[in-house]
Amino acid sequence: MKFGLKRKQSGMHSVELAIVATVFFTLLYGVLEVGRALFIWNLLDEGARRGARLAAVCPVTSTATLQSKAVFGGTYIDGLNTTDATIEVQYLNTNGSEVNPITESGAIRYVRVVISDFEFRPVVQLLDDLHVTAPDFVATLPSESLGVAPFGFTSPSC
Repeated sequence: MKFGLKRKQSGMHSVELAIVATVFFTLLYGVLEVGRALFIWNLLDEGARRGARLAAVCPVTSTATLQSKAVFGGTYIDGLNTTDATIEVQYLNTNGSEVNPITESGAIRYVRVVISDFEFRPVVQLLDDLHVTAPDFVATLPSESLGVAPFGFTSPSC
């Protein structure tokens, strides 16, 4: 009698393992993706801060170089470069209004870098339709030398 009962449950462990493993690996994937998203958010925030710092000390004519350096040249995360996100360098006067850096360079008091329109995509290709647009990341710093070095000093390489 016991022999017949054991034979009816012979595949039960495989079914239980399949259910538990599915739930476990789904949760594990979710935790890894949330961690990856937070890493990218932090990288974008640091990129905005880094871009503002570079804009404060580099010449106003090196905007394209600043944009590339702000996102670390796209080396840390595949696809994070100036074509996937909009990186804007703004030069501001004392009122916070944007000025033309070429014609009004004497009025520049602040620099602002805005990184926007970045879309976070999950690693698994099945979920490629599920993408999240990151918020805008903004950093504003007081302008410093703007690439002009005092006599006897070299200007920063930007």
